[in-house]
Order: sequence, then C-alpha cells, then structure tokens
Amino acid sequence: IMPLLPCLKKKKLPVPLGRNVFQKHNPPVQQNYQALLEMCLKKKCLFTDENFPAHISSIGTGALLKKLPPKLQWKRPHDLHSTPVFYAANRKQLDLCQGLVENCWFLAALEALTFHQDILAAVVPQHQSFDRKYAGIFHFRFWHFGEWVDVVVDDRLPVNEAGELVFVSSVYKNVFWGALLEKAYAKLYGSYEDLQIGQVSEALVDFTGGVNITVKLAAAPPDLWDIMTRATYSRSLMGCQTHLGVRLATTKVLKNGLVAGHAYTVIGIRKVTCHYGPENLVRLRNPWGKVEWRGDWSDSSYKWELLSPKEKILLRKKKEDGEFWMSLQDFKVHFVDLMICKLTPDLMSKEDGKKWMYSLKSGRWVKGSTAGGSRRFCSDTFWMNPQYWLEVLPAEDSKKSLGSCSVLVSLIQKHSSKHRNRAHHLFIGFSLYKVKNEYSVILVESNKKLPPAFFTWHQPVNKHQLFVDEREVTRDFHLEPGVYVIVPSTLEPQQESEFILRVFSRKHEIVDRYEGKIWEDFFTKHFEQNPEINAVQLQRILNNVSWRNFQSFRLRFSLDACQGILALLDLNATGTLSIQEFRVLWKRLLFYSEVFQKRDINRSGRLDLVELHAAVQETGISLSNEVCNLMAIRYGNSDLQISFESFVCFMLRVEIMGEAFRNLTQDGKGIYLRESE
Repeated sequence: IMPLLPCLKKKKLPVPLGRNVFQKHNPPVQQNYQALLEMCLKKKCLFTDENFPAHISSIGTGALLKKLPPKLQWKRPHDLHSTPVFYAANRKQLDLCQGLVENCWFLAALEALTFHQDILAAVVPQHQSFDRKYAGIFHFRFWHFGEWVDVVVDDRLPVNEAGELVFVSSVYKNVFWGALLEKAYAKLYGSYEDLQIGQVSEALVDFTGGVNITVKLAAAPPDLWDIMTRATYSRSLMGCQTHLGVRLATTKVLKNGLVAGHAYTVIGIRKVTCHYGPENLVRLRNPWGKVEWRGDWSDSSYKWELLSPKEKILLRKKKEDGEFWMSLQDFKVHFVDLMICKLTPDLMSKEDGKKWMYSLKSGRWVKGSTAGGSRRFCSDTFWMNPQYWLEVLPAEDSKKSLGSCSVLVSLIQKHSSKHRNRAHHLFIGFSLYKVKNEYSVILVESNKKLPPAFFTWHQPVNKHQLFVDEREVTRDFHLEPGVYVIVPSTLEPQQESEFILRVFSRKHEIVDRYEGKIWEDFFTKHFEQNPEINAVQLQRILNNVSWRNFQSFRLRFSLDACQGILALLDLNATGTLSIQEFRVLWKRLLFYSEVFQKRDINRSGRLDLVELHAAVQETGISLSNEVCNLMAIRYGNSDLQISFESFVCFMLRVEIMGEAFRNLTQDGKGIYLRESE
C-alpha cells in the first residue's frame, strides 16, 4: 500500500465569519517533567500544579459534586501513610477500587493493561517513587489523538475527613499509583467529572494507541472463540460491557450477580473437559473487586463437580474478589459488546507474523468547505468532504492471499472542548471507493478531488456504511490491488470537527518473538496430526527447537523433565497436552529463557544460588531464601547449580502451586485440603 496522501492541495481555507468560526481541538498543556522535577529538588520544595489545582474546579461542576464528602481535603501520600509506595511490582493483580467517579470503563481497561507489563510501564513510568528524588511530582503517558503525550501532576489527592481517598484507591492502603494515574487521566480530559461516562474501548486505545475492534455479541461471528483465542495468546487487551450500556446514571445489580450497564475486563479463556464433552469458558473481572456472576460456572456452581479434581483446583477460585468464570454461551447472552484492542490489527484477518504499515492523517470538516455530510443526507455536497487515496499493491504471496490485501481503516473524531463530556460526539463514518480508468489519473497525477459525478455513478466498497455517535469507527477490508479513495464524513452536512484517519495494511513479512507466523506454523505442524501430545512427543518438540538464547551450549530436555512438565500442566489428567495447554507452556518457556539468559552472566548454562535468587525475583515471584535453597537442592546438581531444563520445572511448579494456593485459601494465610485435593 502506498502512503496515505490527501487528494486536496494544501490551500488556505476560507474562514467563515461570526458564530461559524471553526473551533480547533485544544491539545493538553505540555509540561517538562524532568525540568520541573530538577527545579523542585534544587529549591527543596514540593511541586504544585497550577494547571490542575487542588481545587473543586479540578473535580468538576456536575453531578459528581453532590457525592463529595462535606469536608473534602487535598493531601499528599506522605500525609496519609507512613510508608507510601508508588507501585508494587510484585502484585500480579490490579487491586484497585473504584471511588465516587463512575469510571468502571477506565478501571476495566486498566485491569486489562496489567497483563502486559511492558505496556503498563509505558503508561506508568516505573522509576518514580516517594523516596528517591521525591518532589511531589509524577508523570504518565497517554496516546491522545495520534500522539503520545506526557501528563504531569502533583500528588495532592482528594480525601474525606477520615483521610480516605474519595476516588480510585488501592486495596493496599500505602499504594498510590492508581490514584495518581486517575488524576493524570482526569487532567488530560478536563476534570474528574469528565471521567463519569465512557467506553472501555476509548481507554484501551488511550493506553496503547492500538486498534479497537468491537464485536456485537448478539450477532457474534461463528468463529468468536477462535477470535478470542488469538486475542488471548497475542498482544491484545479485552473488555466488555453488559446490556443497557455504560451510559446509565445509576448502576443496578441484577439477580444473576451482573451489574447492568457496567464494564468488565476479559482476563482469560479456557476450554475444559466435562463428563458430557468440552466447554468453552470465559474469565471476567468486575473492576469493583466484588459482586460476581451467580450462574453456571460461578464460584459456587455445581458445574465444577463435572471436572477433574486437578482442573477444578487450578481454575476455581472461591473468593468474593470480582473474578468469575462463565460459559461462552452465557457470555454472548448477558453481554452486549466485546471490545478487543490489538497493538497490531492482524487479529481478525488470521494473518499472523507480518508487519503492518501504518499511516495517519489529520483532517477537519469545516462548514461551507469540507463538511459535506453523508450521501444519504445530502448527495449533492458529499463530494466536498476530505478525500484520501491509497494504492493497494499486489500481495507478495498472491496464491496464498488470493490476490487480496488486508486493510484496516480507523476514523477518530477530536472534541473541541477542553472538557471531554461537554463535547457531544457527532455521528461519523467513512466510505471507501475503488477508482478506475480516467478517475485514477485525476487522483494520482493531478492531485485533485474526485468530482460530484464520480459519486453519482459509483457505489462504495462498503455499501452499508456505519455511522456511530462514538469517538472511533473501525472497519477492516480485503481489497484487490488498485487505487481507492477514502471519504470520511459526518452523518449530517455542515457539522464541524477535527478528525484523524488511520490506515493499516500489509507491507512485508517480519517474525515476532512471542507470536507470529513462524510459531503459528510450528504449532500447526506438530498438532494438526496429533491434537494431543504425550511426554515423548513433547521431548521431541522441545529438543528440535532452535533456542536462540542458548547458542554457547546444546540445550536438551530429558524425558523425566518432560514428564514432570506434562504432569504440572495436564489439568484434566489425560496424560497429554492440548494445543491450548502447549501455548501456555510455550509462552512461559520463552519468558523463562529470557530471564535465564539475563542472569546466566558467564554463559555457563547454569545458575548458581545468587543468580537463581535474582532470576526468581526477575519473574516477579517472591520466595524466601529457605525455599529457594530447598529448590536448588531438589533441582540442582551437586554444586547446587541449576540448568535451564531444571529452572523451567522449578518455575512452573512454583507458579502453579502459587495459583492453587490463591484459589483454595480463604484468608490468604493457609488452606484446608480434602484427601483427593
């Protein structure tokens, strides 16, 4: 695909007079975090942000004010706790609680972010603390209408008379990154009040700059489970919402335990084996951290008795923590939208492992000039809308792709107000036309707009244009080689707004470390003949892999190690691993290999006790010295050194035992086991 170019020459557009003057989008105020930090440290003072003051104006002017406690105060974390912590890296879950702001959509997206620590670290820079170089200033990064912006805040937070945070807080009272992130997000959009209403998809895109795809579950595609599987095992974030939308003024807990008009995070999927056959399950989390589904596969459901004891122990969690399982069928019935945010948009096309070319163009609809509206409202002025052309080139592997190219188009409208909720969304959409013969000369050579006659005599490729009153509308296409024109528009003519148009397409192949076509082919090769593999087959697969991190010595997995790995991961006690269970193992192996290589300083292929402690800490797991030493005795050689093979068995056992403990414990201190368990 060629870079996206506007057809319209860059002329100075006439500015309408009087009340029709175009209101430009107000970008957030840019503050230099490092310069402000150094200045405060030099002056030995704490930062106070005049652009987002500790004042009622930062909270808002609407319904949120009525919920505030009578004696609202603004305090810094050091005034609230003796040992405040910015971020607890060893916490595997979000552990944030929603406050007075009804922003479950924001928290549901944030929960999804915690499953991708590298993305979370980009949004929440991890070097910040309340000890070293502390000056009462923090910063966060968001993708804001086409560019990454750094948002600086001071650490004064609104609290009630008892010193409790009134907005987002942590289960662990000394952890404050969530409250400060919410403050930065409120600053970006005008006030805390402006976070009251929203869609999970908006926050997902703001955290990643990714591509959002919304699946209407009432008309879900037949391959929904495959789509969710690819999303789970790739770099995707998923959220969903229940019926009635997230735009309700009040929330209501239904008899089945779900909250009407509420956002949830999709945190996992699992195919389980029941007595009557396989069942597809979806794992969800309520951002409140409580109030759960009460139907089939809920914590107290009889359905768990249909599974093997081992599978039940590792999947079922009998806690009121907001997390629960439900069947895919129930998920489609009780939820209205599934939002998937993909960092690269290959999710729906099944074309893994290829690089996407990305083009972004900013534009605007101006009254009397480029605000032509849609064809259905006013066909006479439709041609006036901005026009962008792209050229789709023949695919490199034309036999495999049947001559078509995957192209994804995303249109995002920018609000003109500083306050997010004061700017109502217009109904927006776009049309895509294939351009032939003499009209392509107009586009490519003369760089002029297509005339009205073209749109009179030609139908768009997307004959059923979708116009939505949301921030973003996205559509993917499979296009034949040729020249095309994209026409973004509002539903009605003479409506003004700025917008950004993003186009993604295939350019050439590239291999990704964790997902991608090489590994997909690898999985297919080994599982298309045998849907389940035993320990001998697992050993053969692992020993035939070219381990790039271990070039200095020959890496071998023994049959005993493979039997141990299989025993740990084979939840339904079949003596084999399914492709789903192998995917889980494969992701862990790639992660463990990076950690092992990083800590094996002398490249000996073994870790000593000191290196082992560092490697375990690197994985985010907290183990006592005593347990680490015992594991070295169990898995190490006579010198207490551990090979990569033993490190894998060691780490898998630690992780799975930890998961079993968390699922079985009632108080976090101990567990009571029946004989079978």
